[in-house]
Amino acid sequence: MKATQAIKIVGSALVVLASLNAYAQSSDATAPAGTMAAPATTAAPGATKAEKKAVRTANRALQRKVRNALTKAGGISMANITVRARGGDVVLQGSVPEQAQSDTATQTAQGVAGVTSVKNALSIRPEGQ
Repeated sequence: MKATQAIKIVGSALVVLASLNAYAQSSDATAPAGTMAAPATTAAPGATKAEKKAVRTANRALQRKVRNALTKAGGISMANITVRARGGDVVLQGSVPEQAQSDTATQTAQGVAGVTSVKNALSIRPEGQ
């Protein structure tokens, strides 16, 4: 009789473990083969710490890409430019000496992969002022 109870308990435990394992699988496992879910760029209100961290990391990576593109573009003074990214939306803040640099910065930022929109909040301030 004790063996029967032990088998029932072990069987019940296996059923519980199997159902927890099935519940814990991510929704990416149900995606069709050959497709990958795009990484989230903004955290949902009930997001976990790991999800929020992943979003921050993606936003920082996009900021670095835009800064690198602006630096490589040439003709743009990066000394007073701040780049902020959130979910593909990029904001350029600060000042540049000429309007041409402001226009070039906007066009360069729009050409970076992952950028969906660019807000140019750069002011024109001649050097030395």
